[in-house]
Amino acid sequence: MTTAPRNPTGPANPLSAFAAMDRRSRDIFREIVQSYLDNGEPVGSRTISRRGVALSPASIRNVMSDLTEMGLIDSPHTSAGRIPTHAGLRVFVDSLLQLGEPGEDDKREIERRLAGSGRRMEGVLSEASELLSGLVGGAGLVSTPTADAPIRHVEFVRISSEQALAVIVHESGEVENRVLALPAGLPASALVEAGNYLNARTKGKSLAEARETVLDEVRSRKALLDQTAARLVEDGLAQWSGEDPQRGRSLIVRGRANLLDDPRAAEDLDRVRDLFAELERSENLLNVLDTARDAAGVRLFIGSENPLFSLSGSAMIVAPYMDGNRKIVGALGVIGPTRLNYARVIPMVDYTAQVVGRLLGEGRIAQGKRE
Repeated sequence: MTTAPRNPTGPANPLSAFAAMDRRSRDIFREIVQSYLDNGEPVGSRTISRRGVALSPASIRNVMSDLTEMGLIDSPHTSAGRIPTHAGLRVFVDSLLQLGEPGEDDKREIERRLAGSGRRMEGVLSEASELLSGLVGGAGLVSTPTADAPIRHVEFVRISSEQALAVIVHESGEVENRVLALPAGLPASALVEAGNYLNARTKGKSLAEARETVLDEVRSRKALLDQTAARLVEDGLAQWSGEDPQRGRSLIVRGRANLLDDPRAAEDLDRVRDLFAELERSENLLNVLDTARDAAGVRLFIGSENPLFSLSGSAMIVAPYMDGNRKIVGALGVIGPTRLNYARVIPMVDYTAQVVGRLLGEGRIAQGKRE
């Protein structure tokens, strides 16, 4: 369930409101958030007083009332205690949270498990997803890389009267095979024509570089292709480039069951069902993970900051990983309740992405064939 400020006419920018607060109010706000992250329960004035704030419960309640008006905390249901809103959690992470490196034990565990997961890309990324889910107590997410190596050869091979195999060979040695449906009565010459056309225009280019130019040419009918060959070209490019994420890039999700360990899960099964439904929508999650590829480092989404999580009130932390050429090729992260241990999870996600990138850069991960 999403939380909202009680006073809709309050400050539009909670961060600005926080910046204007005095030290006493900041200290109380910090203790409210930290207590909530520690135990997941609404926090009352007496709890804050016992956590070392040298004020009477009455004075603390006055500050809590102000924080509520600012939209930083709210009261769930009829409880007298307060919990941080999504906006309040964002202010806490951006302004008060101190991040460091993962602990040495965590680093060694990440290094050991990823280095020992074999040389195949899928195996390493699957282990990374499993690793994150276990270490941070949420669901681990990893998007597999897009194929950006230069193209060596393209070919369409008929495998039945109704299907053909679209084959693309990259200079890196990676081979992608996709099964395409063929229209009835398609002549063999159309397969050859489509292959020759693509080879002339894609050789030595990455799929991303060639795709838009080729599609624009085909769709504007500038290409000397008959209609059936043109359709093969469009279908092949769509399959190889992952327009359909189920057949192109894939999403590896591990640790769904960890989400049921949240103390509030039993009380809020509707939220858990929403979250599980989101985990099944791989296309939407891939789109969210893709936003990390445009960022310099870790990205954090808290609750309603992303429409995908507006119903379940979840948090997602993602980081990009790079290949040997220091090019961002994918992203990994973790999703769970907003009551995550951000100080630990954010560095862990970042370090895992760094290790995956280092293994790629050292040539210790072989992508092999994706079929």
